[in-house]
Amino acid sequence: MMKYEDAVAKYDPVLGIEVHVELGTATKMFDAAPNSFGAGANTSVTPVSLGLPGALPVVNEKGVEYAVKIGLSLGCDIAETCRFARKNYFYPDVPKNFQTSQYDEPIAFDGELEVELEDGTLVTVPIERAHMEEDAGKNTHVGGATGRIHGADHSLVDYNRAGVPLVEIVTHPITGTGKRAPEVASAYVRTLRDIFKALGVSEARMEQGNVRADINVSLRPSPDAPLGTRTETKNVNSFRSIEKAVRFEIQRQATLLEAGESILQETRHFHEDTGETSSGRVKSDADDYRYFPEPDLVPLVPSRAWVEEIRATLPELPAARRRRLLEEWGFSELEMRDVINAGLLDPIEATVAAGTTPAAARKWWTGEIARRANQDQKDPAELVTPAAVAELQGLIDAGKLNDKLARKVLGSVIDGEGTPTEVMTAQGLEIVEDTGALEAAVEQAIADNPDVAEKIRGGKMQAIGALIGPIMKATRGQADANKARELILAKLGV
Repeated sequence: MMKYEDAVAKYDPVLGIEVHVELGTATKMFDAAPNSFGAGANTSVTPVSLGLPGALPVVNEKGVEYAVKIGLSLGCDIAETCRFARKNYFYPDVPKNFQTSQYDEPIAFDGELEVELEDGTLVTVPIERAHMEEDAGKNTHVGGATGRIHGADHSLVDYNRAGVPLVEIVTHPITGTGKRAPEVASAYVRTLRDIFKALGVSEARMEQGNVRADINVSLRPSPDAPLGTRTETKNVNSFRSIEKAVRFEIQRQATLLEAGESILQETRHFHEDTGETSSGRVKSDADDYRYFPEPDLVPLVPSRAWVEEIRATLPELPAARRRRLLEEWGFSELEMRDVINAGLLDPIEATVAAGTTPAAARKWWTGEIARRANQDQKDPAELVTPAAVAELQGLIDAGKLNDKLARKVLGSVIDGEGTPTEVMTAQGLEIVEDTGALEAAVEQAIADNPDVAEKIRGGKMQAIGALIGPIMKATRGQADANKARELILAKLGV
């Protein structure tokens, strides 16, 4: 295999990405079967889902609304009229022997999406179309070592997913990415995932297959040369895997071209364990699917008034929101990237809204809470609420807790022992306000450490730390360190 650096130095990579998102409607795209994840096999079905003779489809209005939302968020034009088509092919998980999709008349077209890379570089991805279709069922191949059909004893088909509403977003060729092609592909899909979640059109959980990406890669000798032959790596469902798949395909294709061989237009499978792709089947062109207009569904004609009503309901999109919060919070670019990469933007924003400064909210969520989440292998937002974090910081600001005691309180809150105030009270962790008790601890520390006291009297202020430790120990860590320092200096006449 040619080294990646050599491959991108000799060849210009071109990407094309097709992203499928399962819409979070209550029912399927063309029938009333529930759209749910995890139900018993073949229980979320109707005659339409199963493709039984005489069963007729009806379009899900909410699915169309969600498709329009996605199109508008990608800067697309929304078609004044569009229609569904039959995409004909035989596979056991497609009970009708065709998929109801959109071909030459998509609901949304001609958009673009600005994608921000980790270092802040902006890349504009051109969007060709976003169209509606239905998902296929799911095949499970049993008995083989790989989970694929080759080597399996038999296969099982679950039609629960058949008919689940999808929107497929197809890019124009993405050029000019050079060696950063893998990073651009991953960042693009991540940006789409964030948009789907912000719009509320899908849970967008990649591990459940809500968002799946088909990654097309081709190479050409120079940016002004014609496009090369592409391969399509199917159903890549994690950001890391997308990067690996693009990287591997660039190296593999460059190796073949360098040896004088040609690239076969085909679908390929990505292998999580090795980070490699393997051949699937020769890639079909549109003509092979014998598209024709769906005769059982009338054309869709979204009224301009309805489209504008939907546009008016669109939320602030993730990129604009991040830029606004970066300015409002005063974080550095690096601090904001750390927050975003950790998936902590939402809880930090909610904590700030609950009355805490952005800096304090970031400290807790990226520090102690993130550490505990990593330890417990949970999402940070599962451990504690933003309101509880704000209450905890409020106790610090009020002088009732210091950071060390607050971390102890937080641990108990996460363990379900109550609110920060309840835990502080129950465990007696509030900072000592009794001046007499604190003075006694200070006097004892001075008496036990006369040499340190002399150093302080002589002007060596850094020696105060040697007295603070015993004071904290005597007060079980509940002394206010600043008050203790003031008392030490007063007692020593400094």
